[in-house]
Formats: sequence, structure tokens, C-alpha cells
Amino acid sequence: MTDFTILADKALRDEILTHEESLAVLQTPDSRLLELLQAAFTVRERYFGKTVRLQMLLNAKSGACQEDCGYCSQSAISKAPIERYGLLSQDQMVTGARRAAAAKAQRYCIVISGRSPIDRDIADIASAVRSIKQEVPIQICCSLGLLNERQAKDLKAAGVDRINHNLNTSEAYHPEICTTHTFQDRLATIRHARTAGLEICSGGIVGMGESDEDLIDLALALREVKPDSIPINTLHPASGTPMEHCAPLTPQRCLKALCLFRLLHPRTEIRIAGGREHNLRSLQPLALYPADSVFVNGYLTTPGQPAAEVWRMIEDLGFEIQVDAVPTTQGSTAASEPVADLHS
Repeated sequence: MTDFTILADKALRDEILTHEESLAVLQTPDSRLLELLQAAFTVRERYFGKTVRLQMLLNAKSGACQEDCGYCSQSAISKAPIERYGLLSQDQMVTGARRAAAAKAQRYCIVISGRSPIDRDIADIASAVRSIKQEVPIQICCSLGLLNERQAKDLKAAGVDRINHNLNTSEAYHPEICTTHTFQDRLATIRHARTAGLEICSGGIVGMGESDEDLIDLALALREVKPDSIPINTLHPASGTPMEHCAPLTPQRCLKALCLFRLLHPRTEIRIAGGREHNLRSLQPLALYPADSVFVNGYLTTPGQPAAEVWRMIEDLGFEIQVDAVPTTQGSTAASEPVADLHS
């Protein structure tokens, strides 16, 4: 029988779990789940205490993507009934940043659909980021698809702090979820972002039909990437996508996956991301024992838990929200001002 305290001790010594130990985490009997969570929390508490960082997304360009990612409601092969629109205006992106700061978010992530951003989109986003940095005390992350080195440097120069580009799954399983770009294409974007001096956010999706071995391989591939943060999504099957009939996840499976990533990435920010509300349901608070970060106010095409409810959940756990001081160019109280509908 696996002694989870031994696994926690290994993680605290920066020793990698063996394949057999990693499998044991994912295959933990539900009756021992609390023991596993305690071991993961031992590691989480060492490096992050009881603090939680919040992040908020803006879907700044929706639908009409050329890629065939089977999980995505915005893909070329999706028939999901989602809202479709072009790039939001600079004012709307700035308004989104004010909303994120008002929600106590440490970071604001601007996301657009599509294989790669066109140069005009890069210029418009860069201009919006410059305006945000002048008045809103918040870090900026961008998730814009495949990037070349020049685009990454332009974003860095504008004040973008971090790039999100998920590996999503193992290299072996990647062709099962997408055929229009490769796992290596994703690694190349991460290299370009890092060369430009940007922080890296990269994680994956649990529940797309992958095996335990695929999840372990993903976690190990991310150890090679060494991201600054790892978002762990759990599939929320969207009607009209190829994965709408994937076997449902249990809350216990989601928690075991989070524990695996914590034990293999002891010092890295781990964020509970898309699908949290759908898959964890009433066990959402337990996810903050391995994870130290969470999204508020929804995702790209699905709603999520309002910020005030997340604040209450964190408080009820005896944890606290951490918002690091982020300087602005000019300083502003804009984060507390009323904001308009982003799509108006």
C-alpha cells in the first residue's frame, strides 16, 4: 500500500516520483483520497502557504478557428452554438482588466481564437496592454495561439508578462485530439516566448480519453518546459464537438490528477482551470489543497463561479487571497469603477 507521506517527502526534496508511484497516485482508492490530499497539501503549504491567487479570462476573439482540436467549441469542426465575434476593441480589453482587478485577480488573461494571430491583432492587443499597464495594477497573460519569435518580442515590449500555451496532453496522444498542428509546434511557441523574456503558463486537459500513462507523460513533459504556472483543465464536453460523448470525470479523478501535478511540480503555481465547476461540483474546495490558483467569473465559452463565491470558498477554507503589488505607469483607482458589458 502506497505511503503518501513518502511521496510528499520526495517532492519536498525535489526528487521525481517513479512511474509506479505516479500511477499509484492516479489509481488511489477513493477511500484513501483524503490521505493523498493531505500529502499534496504538505507540499503546497511549504511553497505557497494557504494563499490563493486568482486569474480572470477575457475571450477577446471568439470562434472561426481554423484548427480541429476535438475538445474546443471554437474549432473548425465544432457545431457548438457559441457566440462568434472579431477582436474586441481596445476599450473593451481595458474594461476587462478593470473587472479583473475588481475581482481581486492577480492576473488578467487575454485570449483569442485562431491558429496564429495576424500582425494587426498583435498590434491592437499590444496597444491595449500599454493602456492597461498605465492604469490597472494587474499582470497580463496572453493566449493567442502559435507565435513566432518576433510576435513574442512585440508582446513583451508592450508589457505582456506571461504567455499561455498549453501542451494539453502527451505527445503520443496529441494526434488523437488535434491534427492541424503538432505537439512540437506547441513547444516551439513556448520556446519563442521564453526567448523573448516572457513567463510561461502551460498545462493540460484531463478527461479527453487519455490513459494514466498519457497524464504522467504530460506532467513529465511540463517538467522539461519548466513553466511558471500550470493550469489543469478538466474536460467540460461541449455539445457539437467530437468529444461531447467522452466518459464523464468524477470529482475524485480530478482531485487525484491535481495531486499528481502538485507532487511532480512542487514549486510551481498550479491553477484549477476550465471544467472545475462541472467536474468537481461540491468538492471544489478540496481542489485548493493541491492547487494554489483558480479562475473566477468563467472561461472562454462557458460560465463559471462568480468572484464573490470564490472569495467565500477561500475564506471558508481558512485560506487567503494573495494579490501581489503590481506597479502601473501612472496609477489609477480604475479597478473599483463600474464597468460595462465587454461585448457592448
